Amino acid sequence: MAASLQLPMASSIPSSSSPSTTRPIFKTHCSMKPTCSAKIPMPPINPKDPFLSKLASVAATSPERLLQRPSGSDSLPFLDLFDSPKLMATPAQVERSVSYNEHRPRRPPPDLPSLLLHGRIVYIGMPLVPAVTELVIAELMYLQWMDPKEPVYVYINCTGTTRDDGERVGMETEGFAIYDAMMQLKNEIHTVAVGAAIGQACLLLAAGTKGKRFMMPHAKAMIQQPRVPSSGLMPASDVLIRAKEVITNRDTLVKLLAKHTGNSEETVSTVMRRPYYMDSTKAKEFGVIDKILWRGQEKIMADVLSPEEWDKNAGIQVVDGI
Repeated sequence: MAASLQLPMASSIPSSSSPSTTRPIFKTHCSMKPTCSAKIPMPPINPKDPFLSKLASVAATSPERLLQRPSGSDSLPFLDLFDSPKLMATPAQVERSVSYNEHRPRRPPPDLPSLLLHGRIVYIGMPLVPAVTELVIAELMYLQWMDPKEPVYVYINCTGTTRDDGERVGMETEGFAIYDAMMQLKNEIHTVAVGAAIGQACLLLAAGTKGKRFMMPHAKAMIQQPRVPSSGLMPASDVLIRAKEVITNRDTLVKLLAKHTGNSEETVSTVMRRPYYMDSTKAKEFGVIDKILWRGQEKIMADVLSPEEWDKNAGIQVVDGI
């Protein structure tokens, strides 16, 4: 009984006395049969993805179609499996919620410009450098593509192409680029000055839709001549070329401000000889804005009497010169 249970190990292991004996070849049970029904296990796939589902079915039924591909094919890999190739079944669904719920964070919270963009708000809060210009123009184009009939709200707190100390940080064309983009939009553009609108930013404030240009009560607006860039070790001929370009930009700025404020070019050119600061009241008189906001309730404030009318109805006599 014990002898019948012994495995024939001696016949398969070569002895040391016979070096010429070859090592036997062990074969699996699947290799002994000419037809093996074992399949390569497929990884789990998304059942809603039509491309992966089609690719998996082709790999299971006729894998030679994947292995024997023409080398000089112009199409993308495996797209010829479809009669009418398409990469996605449906467009990507973008989550559009009113607010981000921090208690159920499905993904990282969006950045602040994206949240403002959802409310059709474009905020210009930095000097006009190339990065700011690129973002603002892209947002304006995107909002028009989303809905060409809804208004766009542009909030401005910007020192233009200079810093607050007057140092030049950007080219004048940065402001002209945003201005041209605003003029190309089909939407109404509501401009609101919060803080400061200086130089080119004042032009953007005045370039809003007529009747839709607003300013906070304590905001400031200022128009000034463009700054000459630093010459450094520049040759004299190049300095002259730069100076002519600055004068050209100044004339363009004067024409655009005169167009949107309703003043003559001579008036605008005269006040621009030196920095011309305007509070909300003076900016309204100059034609830069149309209304002064108080807590954003422009409709309510439009029906309220002016301070002079209030004083007159209350019997208060205003002394001139105070």
